[in-house]
Amino acid sequence: MSGDNDRLSPSDRYVLRNLVDRYARERGHKTFVVLSTGEEWSYTRLRDNVRRVAANLQALGVKQDDFVLSWLPNGPHSIAVWFALNYIGAVYVPVNVSYRGRLLAHVIRNSGARLMIADARLAERLGEVETAALDTLVTVAGEPPQGLSGIRGLTEDALSSATSEPADPAREIMPWDTHAVIYTSGTTGPSKGVLSSYRHLAATTEAIDTVTSDDRAMVNLPLFHVGGTSGVYRMLVRGGSIALVESFDTQTFWDTVRRTGATTTTLLGAMIPFLMKAPPSPRDRDHTFRQAIMVPLADDAAEFTARFGVDIYTVFNMTEISCPIVSVCNPDVPKTCGRIRAGFEARVVDANNVEVPHGTVGELMVRADEPWTMNHGYNANPEATARAWRNGWFHTGDAFRRDDAGNFFFVDRIKDAIRRRGENISSFEVEAEIGAHPKVRESAVVGVPSEFGEDEVMAVVSPVPGADIDPLEIISFLTPRLPHFMVPRYVRLLAELPKTPTQKIEKHVLRSEGVTGDTWDRERAGIRLKREKLTAGDLKVTR
Repeated sequence: MSGDNDRLSPSDRYVLRNLVDRYARERGHKTFVVLSTGEEWSYTRLRDNVRRVAANLQALGVKQDDFVLSWLPNGPHSIAVWFALNYIGAVYVPVNVSYRGRLLAHVIRNSGARLMIADARLAERLGEVETAALDTLVTVAGEPPQGLSGIRGLTEDALSSATSEPADPAREIMPWDTHAVIYTSGTTGPSKGVLSSYRHLAATTEAIDTVTSDDRAMVNLPLFHVGGTSGVYRMLVRGGSIALVESFDTQTFWDTVRRTGATTTTLLGAMIPFLMKAPPSPRDRDHTFRQAIMVPLADDAAEFTARFGVDIYTVFNMTEISCPIVSVCNPDVPKTCGRIRAGFEARVVDANNVEVPHGTVGELMVRADEPWTMNHGYNANPEATARAWRNGWFHTGDAFRRDDAGNFFFVDRIKDAIRRRGENISSFEVEAEIGAHPKVRESAVVGVPSEFGEDEVMAVVSPVPGADIDPLEIISFLTPRLPHFMVPRYVRLLAELPKTPTQKIEKHVLRSEGVTGDTWDRERAGIRLKREKLTAGDLKVTR
């Protein structure tokens, strides 16, 4: 931030409530959000909508610092609920719309939230899980489900019925206050809730400083991921605008850009090959995009720029940090993540936190010069917080190397996380569900290369003695229990899994063997799972 913004207080520069009020005064008629329906909210209308929902949340008993669950797809409700919670100083706790079963139960329990606002089509899943402290459910797009023990069910009228103005928070909302808890994949245990302050989120938005108030960001990443929240907040901090899209769609991507006038976006993983594999068109450069953040930097990034006329940047980020590594425009170093940006330090280290020579692979650890510009721990998980924050550094759990010129390169995940189509997947959680099958003795879940970049999920399963497992049984068992993106594509059956002398499964052996001749391929068998698509109409399964 620079210029006039330097004269503002930290709260006016970073805190959502102050930003909403300030821009409603300064540029009230300017558009802030263009929705998929074509509806637009100016900054004045944004503030009015947010204040109305905020007053209703207070009428429901929400107070400053309360954690509230938001289980909504991208759309007007997801923006209004997030902003209204932060407007009164409450903490926004978004939930992945694909969650169900024990993943959903864990988030509800870990958050300690008493109130959830959910799409009615998702809320049916609450009947399958323990709901911990939850005592009130407000549903949008339909009636609350019946028979949820101990939970009061309300319709979306509960978010619009209050006629009074929202009360001011009990104390001033500060940049170091928690704005959200965003759940990231567990790798050696259940998913962790990242505590994120307003200053942390704002710091994430500052990595790409070429975005201005004249830009419009297309946000097609979900608001329960940092990619979505940072895309929205980047434009709020700058007084710009967003086009909020339900999700990435190859067929409609460029038409959406043209319709909304978007100028920037974030492109993750498989998005790039999907766009590049589309047949060339005379309209390839007939659009308003001028730049994009590409993560990771694709091998054909230069060809992407040449074809579509879009400048490319890349970054390294996690929910816990704030894009400490950023590239120059159109980087010409293959596979780089960029260089460390001002205000941050990064080292590649061995198991004892000793920096390794340039070119040697080690774990990346980072720290910031300014307080509160990275996460301040994991919710209700002091052990994980202590493991990650050691010796004054945040340990990413990712293997990196650095060259003599200061370029950083991602090598692999030290953790057992898997990344598929932009989603981080916990092998621990997939293995827990496979282990619930009565014929399974043990399993190991690993990532194997995908033809679209990133990973595919492979489950290596050992049956109980005397049992005969059909891979299709595993898929049928997991499909109703897991989000679609976590269900393995590959299933390999082994009588015994490879073990170390201390009886730990050697996942690196399975990973290196990859897809073997005896591995069953779900997609080759004709079984393709797609996300449940939440639209203004009925719940649809895309095929």
